[in-house]
Amino acid sequence: MSSSSSKGKTPAKSAKPAKVTVPMIRARKGKSKIAMLTAYDATIARLLDEGGADMLLVGDSLGMVVQGLATTLPVTLEDIIYHTRAVVRGTQRAQVVADMPFMSFQISSEEALKAAGRLVKESGAEAVKLEGGVAVCEHVARIVAAGIPVVGHVGLTPQSVHAMGGFRVQGKGEDAAAKVLQDAKVLQEAGAYCVVLEGVPADLGRRITETVDIPTIGIGAGPHCDGQVLVCYDFLGMFRDFTPKFVKRFAELGDEIVKATQSYVAEVQGGSFPDASQSFGMAKPKSLGEATGAQAVVDPEVPTYGPASDD
Repeated sequence: MSSSSSKGKTPAKSAKPAKVTVPMIRARKGKSKIAMLTAYDATIARLLDEGGADMLLVGDSLGMVVQGLATTLPVTLEDIIYHTRAVVRGTQRAQVVADMPFMSFQISSEEALKAAGRLVKESGAEAVKLEGGVAVCEHVARIVAAGIPVVGHVGLTPQSVHAMGGFRVQGKGEDAAAKVLQDAKVLQEAGAYCVVLEGVPADLGRRITETVDIPTIGIGAGPHCDGQVLVCYDFLGMFRDFTPKFVKRFAELGDEIVKATQSYVAEVQGGSFPDASQSFGMAKPKSLGEATGAQAVVDPEVPTYGPASDD
């Protein structure tokens, strides 16, 4: 085809990636590993989504890594709704799961359903996650019956940090392991479509994964789970106060951000930023020439993020 024949045609847009759904997640049980990460804003969500994450969890961990709190307990439902809205805007493919924060579901099944409904209606979440097993199975069943997908969470449950005496590995003894396994089984029976296993021995992670029919997503639960989840600030090396044993840093962006900031400060203080290439000039006089009556033919303007030139 000649260049003239294609002139003026709008370039074809790339196909939108297929959205990850609940049936897709369930179908991957025992077949292909599921990659989940946390996200709290549109920019990070967009990058993680482009990188191929299957599920993005707007976790109440935002209390610690975003708000600077010591625990997740002060995080509110409004906090989760706000951050989930942002993550949804930045996501095309990954499934967005919103955490149900402390005391948004523990009081009663009715309160749990109301809170889950708000997360779906007001934030655009496609599923909700809540902590606990036997104690919350009725709440899970009520939420699922309303058509809202639920991700379970057993083992080390951060909202019970005081009852557990800190962030401690759970299920180490046989009785304790049996309890965690039972929690996972009742969540499956209540209708959860997958379950997060946090802070349990690898052997227990494997036993639960082999026992339940729904996918298990591990975080400090060993390599045998059907998937894994990490806090985005941990795996990117941005949260540097403490690194849990189960975390692998896939980048050291924290160090890079510090270096970039030092360079920026030095250039601002030294007067080398901004230079002429980052500055705007006055309009140049234009020669009107001889009037011909001809009308200029221009292409439609392409939206830009701020002025791209002096014009």
